[in-house]
Amino acid sequence: MLERRPAPRHADRPITVGADRGYDVAEFIEALQDMNMVPHVAAKTQGSAVPEAIKETEGYAVSLRRRKMIEEAFGWVKEIGTLGRVMLRGLDRIRGEVLLNFAAYNLVRLGNLLAPSD
Repeated sequence: MLERRPAPRHADRPITVGADRGYDVAEFIEALQDMNMVPHVAAKTQGSAVPEAIKETEGYAVSLRRRKMIEEAFGWVKEIGTLGRVMLRGLDRIRGEVLLNFAAYNLVRLGNLLAPSD
């Protein structure tokens, strides 16, 4: 999939690739760097293949925070929403269920975002 990537939106910005900790292996990191991509892979606590120069950048920290936000949304729709056990058949019905669940998640999140702070 990475080889079929579209052209970058900004020629002066490198393409970054985010991945889970399971992808923190030297072969994957080297392959990304050979394709001129910056690996924003969640680093293992010991024996990480992600270079320290990348881990120290602000973009890497932003990538980790954004990934956490995405994982929280998927966790919510599986635990609280109805995607933990989908009882539908057909892609159109499942797409509708996913849309409904993420819309509900956004409404819950919107209530938290708009709540007055103390």
